[in-house]
Amino acid sequence: MTYKINLQPSDESFAADPGESVLEAALRHGLNLPHSCRGGSCLSCRARILAGRVEYPRGFPAALTEAEASEGFALLCQARALTDLQVEARPLEVPGNVRIRRLPCRVQRLERLSEDVMGLYLKLPGFEPFEYLAGQYVDILLADGRRRSFSIANPPFDSELLELHVRRVTGGHFTEHVFEKMKERALLRLEGPLGQFYLRDDQQRPLLMMAGGTGYAPIKAILRQAFQDDFASPIHFYWGARAACDLYDRQTVEAWTSERFAFVPVLSEPQAEDVWAGRTGWVHRAVLADFPDLSGLDVYAAGPPAMIEAAREEFLAAGLPKERLFFDSFDYAADSDD
Repeated sequence: MTYKINLQPSDESFAADPGESVLEAALRHGLNLPHSCRGGSCLSCRARILAGRVEYPRGFPAALTEAEASEGFALLCQARALTDLQVEARPLEVPGNVRIRRLPCRVQRLERLSEDVMGLYLKLPGFEPFEYLAGQYVDILLADGRRRSFSIANPPFDSELLELHVRRVTGGHFTEHVFEKMKERALLRLEGPLGQFYLRDDQQRPLLMMAGGTGYAPIKAILRQAFQDDFASPIHFYWGARAACDLYDRQTVEAWTSERFAFVPVLSEPQAEDVWAGRTGWVHRAVLADFPDLSGLDVYAAGPPAMIEAAREEFLAAGLPKERLFFDSFDYAADSDD
């Protein structure tokens, strides 16, 4: 049995299959509802249920309060419909000819980027171009119905292969397969492009980019696109990692340094062998130490929910208007059920 989901005020409708979250059903029908982490942590997909009932098979989301739920709010990435629903949520328009599709792809190359990060390079069918915006992500669709989300690390102007950075997650069925068993020429299926994390083309203020771990992947795509487009404003990039070995593409970024581009790596737990003379601590605190007033910048941040939530709270307190904070929040978690 499927349930009808009606969006207000646009009056668009789509069907949700049993066990499918409201967000996944919307994306499957090409409706790009606001979202980010898809793990119930970042609140980006919070929306009000105007009519109908939902459930949370994985447990009530920690990021949603009981008071919010009593007022009708739900996290659409976790909520499953129990009845037909009427939801107050607006699909977001993505510039250009970007549309969500499901496509087969082939593993063209595997490259070990660090001890626990694998570069996965995918070849898509050549019958029509795969259009996306730098910073967006794709879902790898697994045979058992589960899916894993990975940001595209290369920009559209250099998209002969899609470059994904896969971090190994203990107990992660797909990531363990990538590191232990996957071979070149293996066939996969993906869905995308997805997400609202991309460089807005109407911004003229200096940019501040911040990444945690493999949050570098979408930032890398955005930076390369900005350089290609000869973005005129200064760009500052802060990359936070645990140890120096986790800055797995550091030499590439350092080679981009110029009068308009500054790179600041930050380690939270530098190891003795690092012989580290650079910045230490939490990456968002390093940003605030250098930019105590963020009111004149646009900020793009990608990384785990804890980093994003801490940055959001402290960056807004430092004068950053909330509409100028763009983020991609994701969990390093075991494979999500679908």
